[in-house]
Amino acid sequence: MARYVAIADYGMGNLRSIGKAVAYLGGTPYLTRDGKRLRDAAGIVLPGVGAFPAAARRLRETGLGEIIVGLAREGKPLLGICLGMQLLYEGSEEGEGAAGSGLLPGTVRRLPPGPKIPHMGWNSVRWQAPMDLFRGLEPPLHFYFVHSFAAPEAVGDHQEAMRVAICEYGIPFVAAVEQGAVAGTQFHPEKSGRAGLEVLRSFLRRCGVSG
Repeated sequence: MARYVAIADYGMGNLRSIGKAVAYLGGTPYLTRDGKRLRDAAGIVLPGVGAFPAAARRLRETGLGEIIVGLAREGKPLLGICLGMQLLYEGSEEGEGAAGSGLLPGTVRRLPPGPKIPHMGWNSVRWQAPMDLFRGLEPPLHFYFVHSFAAPEAVGDHQEAMRVAICEYGIPFVAAVEQGAVAGTQFHPEKSGRAGLEVLRSFLRRCGVSG
């Protein structure tokens, strides 16, 4: 197996900032839309910026979605970031609704009216059960968010082997999630200072690469 982390390039992601963060931590990022490169990677990052329906369509049209889902189900470490995390769920109510990968149960929903939307800036994240992504870190910590949709806190309730970290913005929502080989952060770890870099470092360790 190659000792690089593949960053899935499906045309909707902050690829270079994530790649720079991975490289800063001593990992080897590889931006790719090639299925073989994804299969050979030590782990996969699924980034995402923009609208859920368009991103889901791009993953379907490029064939990357099917490949990534298959590899994650085989146990290859996968990290979804921001919209990339939302795409791990069964679907979203954004637009007229769209199907996600189904790797995680539940539907991503619009943040409620009241607070300014989008939720943009630093916010506190807490978790109770130990999570691999936050190894060595103590809650609460602040991370950087930019989003209008999120997975409700209830999505993580009563799900075996699912661990979640929570943020509050109008309602509690899932700020980070882990289930088996699949992990996701609604926040941007690559824009979240030292704590964000530690989250990425933990993912690199999950992949078995330096970091």
